[in-house]
Amino acid sequence: MIMCMSVYSVYIRNYSKGTYMVNNRKIIALCTSSIYDAQVFGFIKTLNETLKSTDSALLIFSINSDIYWDESLVPAETYVFDIMPYDELDCIILMDEKIKSHTVSNRILSKAKESDTPVIVIDGEYEGTTTVGFDYDIGFEAITRHVIEYHKVKRPHMMAGFADNIFSNRRIEVFKKVLAENNIPFDSGMVSHGDFWADPTRAAMAELLKRDVLPDAIICANDIMAINVSDMLQLDGKRVPEDVIVSGFDGYEEAFYSKPKISTSSCDTMLLAESAGRLALDAASGKEIKDLLIPPRLVPNESCGCQEHSWNALHQMASFNNSFYRHQDDSRILYNISSAMEISNSTWDMAAAIHNHKTKHSLTVVDRNIFDMDSNYFMEDPSNWKTPDFHIINDADYAEEHRFDGRFPLPEDLFYDTEVNPKADVLSGNYRDRIIELMDLNIPLVFNALDYMNRPFGFNCYFYEDYAVTDYSRTAIVTNGISMGIGGFINLQYQKRLMEKMDDMYKHDALTGLYNRLGFLRIYDITKNDEENHGKEVTVIMSDLDGLKYINDTYGHADGDSSITAVGNALKESCPENALCARYGGDELFAVILGKCDPDSIIRNIDSILDDYNKKAANPYLVTTSSGTYTTTFNPEFDLNKALKIADERMYAVKSEKIKNHLYNNQRQQ
Repeated sequence: MIMCMSVYSVYIRNYSKGTYMVNNRKIIALCTSSIYDAQVFGFIKTLNETLKSTDSALLIFSINSDIYWDESLVPAETYVFDIMPYDELDCIILMDEKIKSHTVSNRILSKAKESDTPVIVIDGEYEGTTTVGFDYDIGFEAITRHVIEYHKVKRPHMMAGFADNIFSNRRIEVFKKVLAENNIPFDSGMVSHGDFWADPTRAAMAELLKRDVLPDAIICANDIMAINVSDMLQLDGKRVPEDVIVSGFDGYEEAFYSKPKISTSSCDTMLLAESAGRLALDAASGKEIKDLLIPPRLVPNESCGCQEHSWNALHQMASFNNSFYRHQDDSRILYNISSAMEISNSTWDMAAAIHNHKTKHSLTVVDRNIFDMDSNYFMEDPSNWKTPDFHIINDADYAEEHRFDGRFPLPEDLFYDTEVNPKADVLSGNYRDRIIELMDLNIPLVFNALDYMNRPFGFNCYFYEDYAVTDYSRTAIVTNGISMGIGGFINLQYQKRLMEKMDDMYKHDALTGLYNRLGFLRIYDITKNDEENHGKEVTVIMSDLDGLKYINDTYGHADGDSSITAVGNALKESCPENALCARYGGDELFAVILGKCDPDSIIRNIDSILDDYNKKAANPYLVTTSSGTYTTTFNPEFDLNKALKIADERMYAVKSEKIKNHLYNNQRQQ
């Protein structure tokens, strides 16, 4: 549908790494989730600025939902990681904690290993990869020392995570270490377990508040627990920090919105971006790289009695507010786009419906197999799935050059090329040059998988020239809207096709494929009521199979049926395309032809076709027919029954003549 600008692509083989460079540019892939998340968004911005300095390209492959470490849940949108151009990537950065699935991460790592592509894992550890993450022990020690040493508390308490959890136990050990160095004796009553989450923390606080003497500080293993500890204290009439100091850990955005704001150590993922970018460039150049742990950033705040620290909360709040109000508008418009796509009458109209100011800076690529309406792409047995054949159907940058007027109803007309694309990745097929052209802009390219009914069928590419969280937040609903629009369109078109097939079966004779009595009368009524046909010449041809009873009695009804089919085919092939050919029943076949024709020539053609059939079939009998014709003028007074009767009488006259001259014999001459 959209012709994209051709770009001359230069490929340089780097034998030391075994990968390709495109236009002398290294390609770094980022695998992540929810690019509109403040931490991920900040990570992307910093990472791309780092890569831009060396003219390297950043391709982002993202899902839009959380899997929450449920390894049994592998949604179709994770297909986006399968269409990465692994053979052409110089390095992959995998945000393990954002994807939240070892199953998905291992799938990415397996493909990377096959292509010998180095992988840097953010905040996770996998064999054969390099880790960039936080030194959580140092970060937790920093906030613990700040509370105990700077604020000189004497009765500290710790709200730990799960009992016997490795992360929780390590933070308890840090807590014990700082206590010992400050000559504060430790006992087990100084630790409660909030299981890293709200409800268990509130239950643990309810027990702690029953004590006669409360601690003067509660050091929490994460911010969620700290927020709930602070809330429970205040509900009980205690002041934070005047009566009890509270601290958290991780640096969640919520810590800056609570009252009071929570003191914490920030493990903001964006702090890892620059280091990850430098390591990725080193790996892409073939240099040896090692694991890198970065200390979290100490953020003292109101909950420990320090000065208010808003971090980047004001900026984030403004962005979130903007996103919230725009989201309502975006959702309404995307719903309208999806609806327009679903009810489109043709693939051209469906693709054209994508064009909108909310879908700017996007490219849509789909598997053209989805438009094969002989089966429903989304309901097929997986064992019957065809190899994907990806093609571009929409490019927002060229929307104004392609306005559609509905003249192209066939699915294949949607595609401007007919070559099969054997590779299912984002750097192949008719869109490769377009993707490379976008890479030349030095902007991050974001890829989402398109899926419907949990079956992937293509991808969307987003190319925003400015860093705007509102744009990034829109990708999720645009991807979903286009997925729903295309999927709904396919389902409706398939239903229409089924209805057409049912209607076709209803109107046509199953044996010959000609109109049956009911189907003929329906189409004949339309023809008769069309005033443009009035005054035209009309010819009726009646054709009857010779000796049907003989064939049925001697060779069986199956042979009789095949003989009727042969006569029906001969009649259809011999008549003009506009002829209305029908089988009223038995061996009574006829045609109604509007416009001038040569009935004798048509009958000769019928006989010739049956001669060829008899030679090829080599049956012990001959299939022949007797025909009669009647020609008159077609007008509102035209009596079809009378015309059929006359043609039938003439047909029987021909048949009688055959009998009289001993020519009416189906037995093949020896």
